[in-house]
Amino acid sequence: MLGNFSVEQSLMKAKSHAKKGEVAEAQKLYEVILKNFSNNIRVKEGLGTLNKYNQNNIIQNPPQEVIDQLVTIYNKGQITTVIKQAEILTLQYPASPIIWNMIGVSRAQIGMFNEAIEAYNKCISLRPDFSDAHFNIGIALNNYGKSNEAIEAFNKAISYNPNHAEAYNNLGNVLQDKGSLGEAVEAHRKSILLKPDYAEAYFNMGVALLYQDKIEEAIEAYNKSISLKPDYPEAHHNLSFSLLRNGNFKEGLDVSEWRWKNPQFSSMQIFRHFLQPQWDGIESLHDKRIMIWCEQGIGDTLNWSSCLPLVASKAKHCILECQEKLVPLLTRSFPNIEIKAENRSRDIERDDFDYHLPMGSLYKHFLDDIIKNPKPDAYLVPDPARVNFWKDRLQSLGNGPYIGIAWKSSKMLHERLPNYSSLSEWSPVLSIPEVTFINLQYKDYADDLAKVKDEFGVTVHNFEDLDQWNNIDDVAALCAALDMNITTKVTPMIFSSAVGTPTKIANLRQSIFNTILNNPVGPSVDIYNRNTWEPWDNVFNLIKKDILKLNEKELYNVG
Repeated sequence: MLGNFSVEQSLMKAKSHAKKGEVAEAQKLYEVILKNFSNNIRVKEGLGTLNKYNQNNIIQNPPQEVIDQLVTIYNKGQITTVIKQAEILTLQYPASPIIWNMIGVSRAQIGMFNEAIEAYNKCISLRPDFSDAHFNIGIALNNYGKSNEAIEAFNKAISYNPNHAEAYNNLGNVLQDKGSLGEAVEAHRKSILLKPDYAEAYFNMGVALLYQDKIEEAIEAYNKSISLKPDYPEAHHNLSFSLLRNGNFKEGLDVSEWRWKNPQFSSMQIFRHFLQPQWDGIESLHDKRIMIWCEQGIGDTLNWSSCLPLVASKAKHCILECQEKLVPLLTRSFPNIEIKAENRSRDIERDDFDYHLPMGSLYKHFLDDIIKNPKPDAYLVPDPARVNFWKDRLQSLGNGPYIGIAWKSSKMLHERLPNYSSLSEWSPVLSIPEVTFINLQYKDYADDLAKVKDEFGVTVHNFEDLDQWNNIDDVAALCAALDMNITTKVTPMIFSSAVGTPTKIANLRQSIFNTILNNPVGPSVDIYNRNTWEPWDNVFNLIKKDILKLNEKELYNVG
């Protein structure tokens, strides 16, 4: 025995140090073992390898205490300090793989992915079998949008260290992003096999399973992730989503309250702070005043507003604080509710209500009422004069039917890309004869409209004098004047359905709109599902087929 370690354990530890480039530490251990067991062949081989390594690669790492100091500074979040000190150390230890790897990790942390890749490549040139460096360069490459190169890097990391659970997990994430869902799940399973308490791997496997429409398995994976890491808000959020998709409405809505601990939410600083308590859904509102406040986007506010009459029917007085541009539309739509523009400046001083409630909790507290009472054909009331104005203006463009279209989000984040199509992929819809198409897309639409004009000879009419971002009341009136709307976007779908216009949404099968929200989105909505990474052709061809099936009375003579 050597201290608390057996010879075998000491040899393994020495080998581990050597593999990490910690030559001095490995050498010390080998020498201690050799002192006690002078004829140990494995020790002599290990020392010989170290000597060769030193001669061939001239590897010399700083003392361990120096590296530990850098790690401590890194963990404190002082990333630029780490980079500066590590770069100074390269003057003294130019062939230290550990220092170059640390420089890479630190650069990547502050978004310098290209510079991080350069540091990792330097590290790998000094020590080609440095598994963690290959792993780290894989992360940087993926963040840089180079998914194929990232996959290659993760596979290299695994080839040098078959027990690299993190490499398998990240490999699974990249495969998932590329649509290789079966391979992604298998990679996550290997990661879990190597590291059974790996909560993040269970979470990521749940995502891949959900994309495969394996809801029960996804729920099981999320639950396992939470059992290993109870305070894991992202896992709770995805679990809520999956439960809702599976029809477990009550449980799913209960779990959705975890959204307030999700970093995505907390970074938005959307929570309100009042002296009054948040309504728990149990206390009677019969003689109480309640203030409902918006917590997310325009589409969310409009969708959840369908519950406002339910609140008003139970409370003495109901106030809604929402985005300022929604006030005219919602005031007209809900005359029994006091509609105000959001104002956070006096939250603690407020005395005009007894309870408050974020809008995202309305479904939770009114679930039974929502299930029992289907949403009416329309619950938003656009300005009748503006509806007539838009009908006249549409007719000036030529014969109908008049169909509005919207195809992408204003926030085209990487994780949201599978939700949306390019307008060029709408060719089956755009080829429907004798249709006048209207743009309902706000922001960044000009190039798309020009492209389909060139490609298909189709004009998608755009009203440049309509501010679709700010003039929400007029957008609602336009939607009501149209004969039909087709969209891949949630907000235009809610607008359209909420004013009673027939609406077709090309939707991900994984979307929550396939569950409880089938009721709240209203009966005017037809949902056309596709799996993630499937081509859009099938969905748009089906929409085209259904539109052409409509007889002239249903569509072509409308408006």
